[in-house]
Amino acid sequence: MAGDSRVLMDHNMEIGVTPAQVKKLPKHLREAQISTERTHLISDPAKKPRQRYVQKDGKCNVHHGNVQETYRYLSDLFTTLVDLRWRLSLFIFTLVYIVNWLFFGFLWWLIALIRGDLLHADEEGWTPCVENLNSFVSAFLFSIETETTIGYGYRVITEKCPEGIILLLVQAILGSIVNAMMVGCMFVKISQPKNRAETLMFSHKAVISVRDNKMCLMFRVGDLRNSHIVEASIRAKLIRSQQTKEGEFIPLNQTDINIGFDTGDDRLFLVSPLIISHEINEKSPFWEMTMAQMEKEEFEIVVILEGMVEATGMTCQARSSYLDTEVLWGYRFTPVLSLEKGFYEVDYNNFHDIYETNTPTCSAKDLAAKLREGPLLPQLSLLSPEPKMHTFDPLDHLSQPDPLSPDEDKEERDLGGDRGETNGSAAALEEPPLVDRLPD
Repeated sequence: MAGDSRVLMDHNMEIGVTPAQVKKLPKHLREAQISTERTHLISDPAKKPRQRYVQKDGKCNVHHGNVQETYRYLSDLFTTLVDLRWRLSLFIFTLVYIVNWLFFGFLWWLIALIRGDLLHADEEGWTPCVENLNSFVSAFLFSIETETTIGYGYRVITEKCPEGIILLLVQAILGSIVNAMMVGCMFVKISQPKNRAETLMFSHKAVISVRDNKMCLMFRVGDLRNSHIVEASIRAKLIRSQQTKEGEFIPLNQTDINIGFDTGDDRLFLVSPLIISHEINEKSPFWEMTMAQMEKEEFEIVVILEGMVEATGMTCQARSSYLDTEVLWGYRFTPVLSLEKGFYEVDYNNFHDIYETNTPTCSAKDLAAKLREGPLLPQLSLLSPEPKMHTFDPLDHLSQPDPLSPDEDKEERDLGGDRGETNGSAAALEEPPLVDRLPD
């Protein structure tokens, strides 16, 4: 039985039929195997991972040491309390109230001691400052009742104690200030929009491939909530050490990466996941980088997404970063949007998925020069690819039969031979994949 199945599998391979148990990609994702410079780069030893400037979850990996002027933190005490960790905030919150109650309880006990209420409290005809206050514990309880306005009615202040009336006013005013500050700190800390950024997603990898005859660096962003980010905008920074012509070394130099500031593409309508694209042109720091050079470079791309939370109106910021090892040359993102009956559905299982595509290994500068000279191939022009009409329905692509007819199989093998000689610089753009046709 096992021998019959092995013979059947060999027969299928001879006639070009894929075995049933092997899953094939859709036709628009299938491409011929192309020999690129990536084959010898795989055997190279992996680069030592560099230290991140910004973590994947958005936390900045920077610690401030040897700060001498610590008094500056006290000048902005409210922000200092809000920035503390939760366990310290709860400890300070509890400590402030307990110290406040103990302090005023001590003052009430001191007044009773000076007036002699503790000694003559049981004598008839004696009018104490606070009735039924005969120890420090009762003074502490009276302080709590006064500041929290509980008012059990057992311990009350009398009208023949002017110093007690003044202390009552002071405690009421200072208690209101303490309540406002502590409750305000806790409210701001609870409602901080940092938690809203937890549902904003960035793709694990950034990719570089050709879009509309131009080399582009791309990454994907998405929002998991139904309440949207209002006035969302995105920007990117290139973090890389640099040495000037005068010999000055600048560690972690920051360079702007244009992702649509001039055209308005940096302002997002983030209802479904979007692919953010940076066109590698003359103003881009990657203009003269080839694939081999980028493999040797050490840099980090920091992306920042900002906007207002629709529910609260507070400004929210989400951050992430991509190291040089996380920027992949010659890949595209797998589609995540599909059209269902009456709505569009986003499949977040494919949010981070990418697939390899034919991409020139030369720099964007060299590619632009070749495009100005003319088509890279006589059969397939990269400058003016032949347009094809497609219906915006990913289910139609998935419903196409996987096995190719003998004529189609022969045609794709012929095209695959031509692509192997040109390193895939133009052949991959003859039929654009579905991800390029999805509207951003």
